[in-house]
Amino acid sequence: MNIKSAPARSPVEPDWALLRVFLAVAQHGSLSRAAQHIGSSQPTLSRQMALLEAQVGSALFERTRRGLRLTEAGAALRLPAERMQEHAREWSLQAAGRAVSLQGTVRLTASEMVSAYVLPDVLRALRRAHPEIQIELVASNTLENLLEREADIALRMLRPTQSGLIARKLADLPLGLYARRDYVKARGVPSAKTMHLHDWVGYDRSDQMLRGFRAAGFDVTREFFAFRCDNQIVAWHAVQAGLGIGIGLQRIGGHAGDLVRVLPEVKVPHLPLWITTHRELRGTPRLKVVFDALVTALAAP
Repeated sequence: MNIKSAPARSPVEPDWALLRVFLAVAQHGSLSRAAQHIGSSQPTLSRQMALLEAQVGSALFERTRRGLRLTEAGAALRLPAERMQEHAREWSLQAAGRAVSLQGTVRLTASEMVSAYVLPDVLRALRRAHPEIQIELVASNTLENLLEREADIALRMLRPTQSGLIARKLADLPLGLYARRDYVKARGVPSAKTMHLHDWVGYDRSDQMLRGFRAAGFDVTREFFAFRCDNQIVAWHAVQAGLGIGIGLQRIGGHAGDLVRVLPEVKVPHLPLWITTHRELRGTPRLKVVFDALVTALAAP
């Protein structure tokens, strides 16, 4: 990002919105990745960076083959910007922690499958009991950063390690192998000896299912799966459409009338379910209401 050097200017009050963009570009090394991270567009970020560089009077980034790299001026400003980011986080957490009204928004994040098939019933009951609480749901298999307030509460399949978070294990969710009834009727009931003769639904770039099969004693390759898609909802719909045998949560597969569970002798590891929030937000009334509702609905008996 090269601009002509501007004359020296009087110091201006920093615009946190522009500094947030600056830090995102510095951390991700490209406008496109930074835009995706903060939920904006590349042209918008480009205009914002041009405005910030005009205010500073220096180019903050230079283009290289590997992306954008901080200039000397940009590198000098990064640490002060990161300090501002820390203060902004602290302010946000303190402000949220002091909220006393239930009215407002709670932002959740959970995996695609949990978001689509498990949470709607839970959130429907929550909304009936507390219509003043609005819910934002981020359906994503990536780990949202609670420390940066990308979400208030997270439901995840692993325990968080950050010291600023509190976490509670809710349950071990049992998985099963499922196929459409007419698939089984046409192809026969699969067994451990004949499973390689069947069509399987798996993931594309993710090796999660490969690792799961190997942990269960079946050393399969990517080509073992006749249909592959990393979107778990699409993969599950492929199973429901009869494209092959796939894996799913028993609490979901058991209520799908067109599916039957197969290969019960194959020991599929359970998925641990954790709920997480920031320590300072746990005392916020509306977050506590949502947190407790999720615990009640999802915790193992």
